[in-house]
Amino acid sequence: MRRSIALIALVAALLWPGPVPAQSSAQLGPLCTSEGTPADQQINACNKIIALKVFSGEKLATVYFWRAVGWNKKGDYTRVIADTTEALRLKPNQALYNMRGSAYFDKGEDDIAIADFNDALKAGPPNATIFHNRGNAWRAKGEYARALADYNEAIRLNPNEAYSYQNRGATRQALGDLDGALADINQAIRLNPALPSPLINRTVIWRARGDFDHAIADATEAIRLASGSAPVATLTPPGSVLISAYLHCALAYEAKGDYGHAMQDYEATLAGVAPDAGSKENQATAKVRLSLLAEAAAPSPPGDAPPGEVQTATSTPAASPAPAPASPPAGAAGGYRVALVIGNGAYANVRALPNPPNDARSIARSLRDIGFAVSEGIDLDRAAMQKMTRDFLREAARAQVAVVYYAGHGVQIAGRNYLIPVDLRLEGGDTFTDGMVDMDTILAGLDDHVRTNILIFDACRNNPLEQRVAAAGAGRAIEAGSGLAAPTAIGSGATLGAGTLIAFATAPGQVALDGEGGNSPFSAALSRHIGTPGLEVQQMLTRVRAEVVAKTAGKQVPWSNSSLLGEVYLAAK
Repeated sequence: MRRSIALIALVAALLWPGPVPAQSSAQLGPLCTSEGTPADQQINACNKIIALKVFSGEKLATVYFWRAVGWNKKGDYTRVIADTTEALRLKPNQALYNMRGSAYFDKGEDDIAIADFNDALKAGPPNATIFHNRGNAWRAKGEYARALADYNEAIRLNPNEAYSYQNRGATRQALGDLDGALADINQAIRLNPALPSPLINRTVIWRARGDFDHAIADATEAIRLASGSAPVATLTPPGSVLISAYLHCALAYEAKGDYGHAMQDYEATLAGVAPDAGSKENQATAKVRLSLLAEAAAPSPPGDAPPGEVQTATSTPAASPAPAPASPPAGAAGGYRVALVIGNGAYANVRALPNPPNDARSIARSLRDIGFAVSEGIDLDRAAMQKMTRDFLREAARAQVAVVYYAGHGVQIAGRNYLIPVDLRLEGGDTFTDGMVDMDTILAGLDDHVRTNILIFDACRNNPLEQRVAAAGAGRAIEAGSGLAAPTAIGSGATLGAGTLIAFATAPGQVALDGEGGNSPFSAALSRHIGTPGLEVQQMLTRVRAEVVAKTAGKQVPWSNSSLLGEVYLAAK
């Protein structure tokens, strides 16, 4: 789980100079400066103290600090940052830097958070909580060695803090050390059995081992604990623990094949309210998974034969709502491996591309040769493309490795990436993007710590919509770049984004070439190397990059972004 931050009360109690008008310090002071005061009462009390204008310097900074605590209880991180920044101007100290860093962390701005935690450690003596908080930020960035070092120091300084063991365990879990992770998380549970968050981490470990009953039991207990009381740590975003508990319980039920209970828990995930980035990403995952299960349970409309050339894998039908057979444990050498391969070239309303169908067939053949169950689609319209994508996402819930390959037109609009079906019509309006396939939906549907995800997009070739969007969207704030954008996150919701790699045919925002032969330069190189036995996937992409750069005389440089935590081999050693 991403968020779990403890508050350190390093600010001294307010010293009141005597009676104050309108309301006594004996009433206002404790309300403002208590962790147990409800958020609105705390903010109101601090507001009144500030309005009296009887304090300055360090004492006024203390009031701003405690008002920031109240804003943090409400999840208003912008105001937390504003109040701590003003307090730091008046009188810098450790607690203020820690509070502001925690707010930046909950906004997903990890680099700024780390800078504040660094300043906090410089401003005072070594403190276990600040090392722990900085470890969380390193972990969110995928800097696992630095995260482990900070958690180790936090445990050395305070060996009785459950959160530090929990998050060190989560880091070991992300690195694939399930035994070490389980030992740390069990210690966190022993230290504080009332904490729900270590149980959530242990849920993921059980699920990674294929032990769905233990996973469900732990997640259910986490839900009970999170429902019964507010977070123990003041800086833990309200509602975030319960949202995470419901999501992981739902994922465990879905993996077991109990779709009824999974849908109930996905709905409960979406019903929660929390303002932090991690909770929003968890809810994005729940929204996609719930939609997939609800769609599978609904009867299919008769007589809809989708256009285009569609070949689906002949393994268990992806759309079946019946309980799925138990899949092999995550991380097993063989495991169940699935791939979605789509090549769109026969566009009706924008410039056609001759090569994507050839590219897709080559990649699909290469993946089948190395043991993937491949769903393959050629020249798909919107309905067929969305159906194939959603069928694949349902099937991926049972897999240990999932590969997505797309060749065709892609476009970036307002910072989001979309893949273009062959029947797209260039029409403006609020529903302009409804005819496209949102790449963020695919990412959310695959966000799961127990699976390795490889997404490859040969879709940055040119932007067929740029002029039309610029003309049609001037009054609707729609902007289009020249290609696909870099992803803002790699599955950072349910699972810290561990185990995902995204590769593009060229650098973000740049144009890739369709090629003069039967394949694009990128896909030709990829099909030659993707099935090489014993070639680690990132080494494989390095070979592809070198070949494309040489082939295009440096005009095209493939690009990738990875949160893979170890070596991944698509073809066996």
